[in-house]
Amino acid sequence: MARLLVVHHSPTRSTRALLDAALEGARHPDIEGVEVQVVPALEATADDVLAADGYLLGTPANFGYMSGALKHFFDSTFLQVGGALDDSGGAGDGPGAGPTAKRPFGLWVHGRYDLTGAVRAVTSIVQALDWRQAYDIVEVLGDVDDAAKERATELGGTLAALLSS
Repeated sequence: MARLLVVHHSPTRSTRALLDAALEGARHPDIEGVEVQVVPALEATADDVLAADGYLLGTPANFGYMSGALKHFFDSTFLQVGGALDDSGGAGDGPGAGPTAKRPFGLWVHGRYDLTGAVRAVTSIVQALDWRQAYDIVEVLGDVDDAAKERATELGGTLAALLSS
């Protein structure tokens, strides 16, 4: 059975609403053969990443960046799961050749002011892991309305459906 790992930091009603919507899509009854493992970002381990076939990431945009919790997830797992570093010790521009390379990922980000830095930070890290973006990033600025929830549901459903085939 394929495994979709959902790593998130959802401390607010808004981020929790996006998480719930993404999980609704990922657990849709028409999608079979996919286990959805949900792990808060501060608890996710390299073993969780290595055991998964795809990844769904969720974060608030805090001060123009991903949450500290999601950053901790990447910091604590990056090298163990095959991330590439450049000479400065930062995420390398080239793809990693690790065991998780080419696996699909999806991302949702919620913020009140600006999402640019958070999206850029996550996408640069997953590029260094050589994960492949499987669906449009769900960027929600301001209130989480029904349209935003629908996009998050589509995101979760798409990732799970990709793993079921």
